[in-house]
Amino acid sequence: MPNERFQFTGEGGHQLAAALDMPDGPVQAYALFAHCFTCGKDVLAAKRIATALSAKGIAVLRFDFTGLGSSEGEFANATFSSNVADLVHAADHLRETRTAPAILIGHSLGGAAILAAAGQITEAKAVVTIAAPSDPVHVTHLFKDRLDDIRMHGTVEVQLAGRPFHIKREFLDDIAEHSLAAHIAKLHKALLIMHSPTDDTVGIDSATKIFAAAKHPKSFVSLSGSDHLLSGKRDGAYVADVIAAWAERYIEPVAAQPVASKAPRNVVVRETRNSKFQQIVTTGPHEMVADEPVAVGGQDSGPGPYDFLLAGLGACTSMTMRMYADRKSLPLDRVTVTLKHSKVHAKDCAECETREGMLDQIDRVISIEGALDADQRARLMEIADKCPVHRTLTSEIRIVTRAAE
Repeated sequence: MPNERFQFTGEGGHQLAAALDMPDGPVQAYALFAHCFTCGKDVLAAKRIATALSAKGIAVLRFDFTGLGSSEGEFANATFSSNVADLVHAADHLRETRTAPAILIGHSLGGAAILAAAGQITEAKAVVTIAAPSDPVHVTHLFKDRLDDIRMHGTVEVQLAGRPFHIKREFLDDIAEHSLAAHIAKLHKALLIMHSPTDDTVGIDSATKIFAAAKHPKSFVSLSGSDHLLSGKRDGAYVADVIAAWAERYIEPVAAQPVASKAPRNVVVRETRNSKFQQIVTTGPHEMVADEPVAVGGQDSGPGPYDFLLAGLGACTSMTMRMYADRKSLPLDRVTVTLKHSKVHAKDCAECETREGMLDQIDRVISIEGALDADQRARLMEIADKCPVHRTLTSEIRIVTRAAE
């Protein structure tokens, strides 16, 4: 499935590394995934669940919280509150660039963060927790023997899953202020709780407390046989299957209806980071891949920049000729436009004002099918030069570039 890599601005202005797993076909819904404590967007459970959901038409945004993975910032300065804020920023990014997430998914402490953030993501209709604690303070049991040292010294290095992390007193103070019960009680969204009865990191009693605090619609699914990190090969696929089937009842598919508007649509081009040159080109509900040929370092996974330029001229040419033919009731069956871009010496162009150096030249060959006489064909060829894109390319063009705010 297509996987886009990019960054967005999180809490404190840090650039957070994100991955958007896209379906091959139409997007049924967008989901936001929060990973477990000290994990990252590429932890096995997150990748497997996101990949499996995208295969079912659900696009999944996962990202590294501040100071983790490839995201900027210091983990030691992150708190539960900043994680919640990062989730809200992630939802904002989806809302601005695609569609706001309809599904929120959180694993372990990420599940607690999702519950705390859900009220600030109004478009979300379905919330899923996987092995989530009922109280974020639960995470401190991972370094319970160092709690006194943290409070005494302010910052202490602890070992978590074999890796060193610095935990600050501010983290303990912040996490102690969060009570999930209030967030859960006023969730006003469908809730699915998934938990293994044999989870030895976050006990099943947490799932019970979350379920008791929530109002309907709420559901519980036992992940019998799985561990806390869903390390079993089939666990991620099973979780994704259940989420997709359950969420379908509560979400509306992403609208694919065309919107009548005379306002020009923005074209957004964003690097995927899957290869050197690959880009995702988005305009309205449409997505395309842009790339360069293998010969110049690309993967040839999509048209190149000049291919898109020629395609715009060709499409506009054909459409303009079609509009004229229909208006004049001409028996035009089909138009085919073949284009090529090249560089030519200015001195070889008799009608060009520029006399030195090289010039861009577009060769356009138009095939006209239909029972048309010579005058009708000649008139259609004249109309071809009147297409708006042709006029744009042959007139003075002003390109205004500025840095994004």
